[in-house]
Amino acid sequence: MRKVHINSVKPGEKLARPIHQENGNILLGAGVELSQRFIDRLEGLGIDMLFIDDPLTEGLEPTSAIQDETRKKASDSITKTMTTLMDQPLIKGRTIAPDLGRNFRKVFGDIMQDLVRREDVMVSLTNIHVADSYLFQHSLNVAILAGIMGLAKGYNRNQLEELGMGALMFDIGMTQVPKAIVTKSTALTDQERVLIEKHTEDGFNMIRGHHDISLLSAHCALQHHERYDGSGYPRKLKGDGIHDYAQIVAIADVYDALTSPRPHRKRHTPSEAIEFLFAAGNTYFNIDLIKLFCRHISIYPVATTVMLSTGQIAVVVSNDPLAVHRPTVRVIREADGKTPASTYDIDLKNEQNLMITKEL
Repeated sequence: MRKVHINSVKPGEKLARPIHQENGNILLGAGVELSQRFIDRLEGLGIDMLFIDDPLTEGLEPTSAIQDETRKKASDSITKTMTTLMDQPLIKGRTIAPDLGRNFRKVFGDIMQDLVRREDVMVSLTNIHVADSYLFQHSLNVAILAGIMGLAKGYNRNQLEELGMGALMFDIGMTQVPKAIVTKSTALTDQERVLIEKHTEDGFNMIRGHHDISLLSAHCALQHHERYDGSGYPRKLKGDGIHDYAQIVAIADVYDALTSPRPHRKRHTPSEAIEFLFAAGNTYFNIDLIKLFCRHISIYPVATTVMLSTGQIAVVVSNDPLAVHRPTVRVIREADGKTPASTYDIDLKNEQNLMITKEL
């Protein structure tokens, strides 16, 4: 299989990976033959990338960070909780959600079980979902990325749970922001920006009243928009004044936001997102945490379609953690536009004259 932009998908091609609704249920399953009507409908739902079957890349199977069943259960729990909170206004700065801690502790426990079983250290987020599910899937993805960071830092079980619970709930305050503002594709007014920025304090207040949730988890909601140089909000904290959990969540938040399609812009590639993070080192984020994060993120995930400096089109076959910019690729189209008689792989570590120029 290979990952392609929806504009490149042709009627008659088949899905190699399912597409999910906001609650994790399958909208279209693997093996479905795509008609033009399906393609147009998917594009209308905000889906810009698809995994398709391709005989030239047969056998390529991108590894998901967590199992599909784990993601479905987590998505369902997050969606139900967040949707309930959207319908429940804050009372004296707080909201009533008696099962919040228990539900999300179970969700993150399942995520961690999958993460610790992984054999490879390079992670990519391969799930494809409709645009309306961004808030729910974003929280899940941030929790996955934060869990990977916690494992890399050698956190103990209690620390991992504090971090993971905070990551799952870091954006919970967004449930109190009108959807019209959250999905707005034009510039925010000053009043709308105030409402958006208030989500950090609302989230903190929504979490901190629960006796079974650590106050440090609540600080992920409060501090995830603070920045290392003091330019963030709501308290303009800087440096080590920002808790490590919140800094980890902030990095995961920005990475997943950049690599997801949004109403006001197209998604960025993983390599572009990594470049942004490095550029923000010791300005927005602690550079040491960024380096740790990037050692565990696949810049060119398996099945990504790329163009080489020769003009050849290739698909990523595998990654080497020691050379993340130079994966092994499979050539599926020569520079002259012809399909090779027999596909072949190139390990870019051994071909210093070749480089990836862009992702397709």
